[in-house]
Amino acid sequence: MQPKYKNMAKFNTENSSTLSRFAKDKRVRTTAPKESSERSERNFSRPKRASYNPHFTEDNRLRDGYTQSERSERPARPARPSRPASKPFGKRSEGGFKSKPQGRSAAKPYGKRSEEGRSERPRTTERRSYPKFNPNKQTGEVRLNRFVAQSGICSRREADELIAAGLVSINGVIVTELGTKVKPGDEVRFNGEKIQGEKHVYLLLNKPKGYVTTLEDDHAAKTVMELIEGACTERVYPVGRLDKNSLGLLLFTNDGDITRTLTHPSLKKKKIYEVTLDQPLTRADFETLAEGVTLEDGEAYFDEISWLKDDKKSVGVEIHSGRNRIVRRMFEHLGYQVTKLDRVYYAGLTKKNLKRGAWRFLTVDEVNRLKSGRYE
Repeated sequence: MQPKYKNMAKFNTENSSTLSRFAKDKRVRTTAPKESSERSERNFSRPKRASYNPHFTEDNRLRDGYTQSERSERPARPARPSRPASKPFGKRSEGGFKSKPQGRSAAKPYGKRSEEGRSERPRTTERRSYPKFNPNKQTGEVRLNRFVAQSGICSRREADELIAAGLVSINGVIVTELGTKVKPGDEVRFNGEKIQGEKHVYLLLNKPKGYVTTLEDDHAAKTVMELIEGACTERVYPVGRLDKNSLGLLLFTNDGDITRTLTHPSLKKKKIYEVTLDQPLTRADFETLAEGVTLEDGEAYFDEISWLKDDKKSVGVEIHSGRNRIVRRMFEHLGYQVTKLDRVYYAGLTKKNLKRGAWRFLTVDEVNRLKSGRYE
């Protein structure tokens, strides 16, 4: 069978004029110089080595298509100037390399360099900003010691001592009688300076084991206040209590109204705990805890209870009662010892993205839910 194009068989052998007539590209081809063609034929004729084994000798190892003997015939490349140990940067110096620009440290300071050679960041005295919320407007009469405490100066007990010492005045008149009330619009001064309600701050802590929930305790080695030390300038205090060996969520604030809402026994706010027992919880005791047990201070029961693991030693409980050590006492009443008690839910707040021993400020939405009670 004859090929469709007669010149196809001679495609590789025709001269440049024939190729220019046949190909679509009408540009004129030029024939390569004889020296170049001989070199290309020499390169294509040599068999390529399939391996670059490092154990080959320098003579038989191929690099860029040449043997050692052929490479020796090539002109030697000019030697490159040696580079410094570190990569230069900045302006180009006389030697042709870039050098570190002068004044870089002034444009972007990183602190003084210590004796060990590490760069220390300068510490700033300015305190970072954090969420603060305006207090509620006073609508009625408030006890003077409470008004002084809400201004962030001291606690109520300490405020009584300041009032008795004659350091507090109302509308320019010094008041020493305890129980005096402040009306809306009254001007209260402490040591001659006007005081008013302090802005509210809300902190959430994931309490670790071994810390006592108190402001000050001479007999306690560690308190929860040490974990939030330096977090804010306002005087915040814990809302409710967690035992020394209990873990989980603990709220701090200087908002007295929120504290009362969350801790007053009559309001019965929901809390969820993860409980680890020393032995599996039986089915009979499981139902007893759900129905209620009678303790020395009255009847108590769990609103919800469920097993968390197959070994039945881990139990999740939901309770609204705020009595002291109520969860531990209920299990101890049936002969169980609580080895771990972790509060995982409190007032609509959870431990999500909050490591053990860490704390964070509440967001605006979380504070609004606390004040409105929409978390229930």
